[in-house]
Amino acid sequence: MLIIGLDIHRAFAEAVAWEEGRLRRLGRVDMRRDLLAAFAAKLSPNDVGVIEATGNATSAAAVVAPHVKKVGIAKPKQVFIVAYAKIKTTIDADVLAQLYASGFLPEVWIADEPTQALRRQVTRRNQIVRQRSRLKSVIQSILHSHLIRPARMLTCAAPRVGPG
Repeated sequence: MLIIGLDIHRAFAEAVAWEEGRLRRLGRVDMRRDLLAAFAAKLSPNDVGVIEATGNATSAAAVVAPHVKKVGIAKPKQVFIVAYAKIKTTIDADVLAQLYASGFLPEVWIADEPTQALRRQVTRRNQIVRQRSRLKSVIQSILHSHLIRPARMLTCAAPRVGPG
């Protein structure tokens, strides 16, 4: 069983393998989906992947997961050793693999696909609500700057009541 440490960046990932107390550098892996999948296809079903939690960690984990036994995503704040490394790219992957091998890697929970879909839906709804509020404020500001009183409230179809 190999423990594959992946230090993910925007365009590439540094990969190392931990086997029987030895680290072996696997090199850089391009972070495009097809090339990452080609790298993952070379891994054994008994291998374990370890990734530091970054912006695209869940996407990378989803690509690697079908090819390995398990994919762990490490909590970066608790893997403080990584933050103090002098040479970031290869040491990060080394430390992740070593921490997993020793059983000290703090992992984050990975949401299942329905939960991720619900999160995306809620996020999109929040964006739409904020955009609507912004547009309403812009319209009210334009009307106010031209001394035009809105005929009714901008948020509902009911006519305005009173002198306000």
